[in-house]
Amino acid sequence: MIDEHILDNEYENYERVVDTERQIYDDVENILRPKSMDGYVGQEKVKDNLTVFMKAAKMRGESLDHVLLYGPPGLGKTTLAHIIASEMGTQIKVTSGPAIEKTGDLAAILSNLNDGDVLFIDEIHRLRHNIEEVLYPAMEDFSLDLILGKGPSARTVQIPLKKFTLIGATTKAGMLSSPLRDRFGVMLRLELYSTEELAEIVRRSSKTLGSEISSDASIEIAKRSRGTPRIVNRLLKRVRDFSSVLGHTEILKEDAELALSRLEIDGLGLDGTDKKLLESMIEKFGGGPVGLETLAATVNEDANTIEDVYEPYLLQLGFIARTARGRVALKKAYEHLGLKPPVKSFEQTSLFDEN
Repeated sequence: MIDEHILDNEYENYERVVDTERQIYDDVENILRPKSMDGYVGQEKVKDNLTVFMKAAKMRGESLDHVLLYGPPGLGKTTLAHIIASEMGTQIKVTSGPAIEKTGDLAAILSNLNDGDVLFIDEIHRLRHNIEEVLYPAMEDFSLDLILGKGPSARTVQIPLKKFTLIGATTKAGMLSSPLRDRFGVMLRLELYSTEELAEIVRRSSKTLGSEISSDASIEIAKRSRGTPRIVNRLLKRVRDFSSVLGHTEILKEDAELALSRLEIDGLGLDGTDKKLLESMIEKFGGGPVGLETLAATVNEDANTIEDVYEPYLLQLGFIARTARGRVALKKAYEHLGLKPPVKSFEQTSLFDEN
C-alpha cells in the first residue's frame, strides 16, 4: 500500500499539465526528441511520404521542396523538422513567425543559408504581411527583392539566395494566406496518436531518462495524454517524480495512478479545469445552449482561451457541441461525470440522439 503522506504538497499548485502548448519546464523535451526517422514513433503515412520525397531529392542532388507541417500542437512538428535536416545532411535554422519583426530580419536569415539548408519557421501563420511578401520570391525564385530608400530615390535590389528548404509549422493552416500556402510543394497533416503509440513513446523516453517502467504504467500514462507526445512526456516526468520519492526502482502502474490522481487527471486526460467547464455548463445552464462569453465569465477564464485551449479536446471526445445558439453539453459529458442527461429542448434532444 502506498503511503501518500510521504509525498509533499508541491503538486497541489501546478501549471496545467495537460496543456498542449510548450511550457517553460519542457526544456528536457529536447533530450527526448528522436534524432532519426526510425526513432520517430507514429505518423506512419507522413514518415513514408517524407522518406520518398527526401530520397528522390538526394538522388537528384537537389534540396527538398518546401514543406508545410500542420496539425494540433505537441505532435512533433519541430522534431520532424530537425529529423528532415538530419536525414538530408544539412544544417537547420530555427525561428518563429512572431520573432521575425522586420524584413531585414528575414533577409539576414535567408542570406546566411547555404545550399540545401533548412529554415524552420514555427507558427508561420503569424508572419506579418510585409514579411510574407519578401518570402514569396525567396521560396519561388530563391532571390530577395528589397526596396532601398524612400520616395523618388527608392530602388529595387535583387539578391540571389542559395537553394534552401523552408519548413513551416502551424496549428492553424486555415489562417495561412493562399499565396504562401500555394508555394509549399509538400503539405503534411499530423494526426493525434493512438494509446499504443504513446505507450511506445513512454517506454522510449523512460529509457532515455534512465528509468525503468512497467508496461501497465506506460499504458496508464498514455491513456491520459490526449493523444499528444508532448503531454505524455510531461506526465512521464511527473510520474517519475512520485515513483522516485516512493523509493521505487521501477515506475509501476500504482505510481502512475497516484501521480495522475494527485494532478487531477482522469482516465480520459481531463483535468480539473475541463471538469469545471463541463459542470458549469450542466449545473448552471442546464447543459446549454450557453454563449461563449457567458461561459467564460462563469468559469473566470478568457473566452479565447476556452475556444483555443479547452474546447478542442472536449469536441474531439464528443462531450460538447458548438451550435448557433451557443455551447451544448452532450450525453457523453453527462455520463462521464456520472449524471443523467435531461431532455429540455429540441436542439439538445437531436444532439443527444446523434451521440
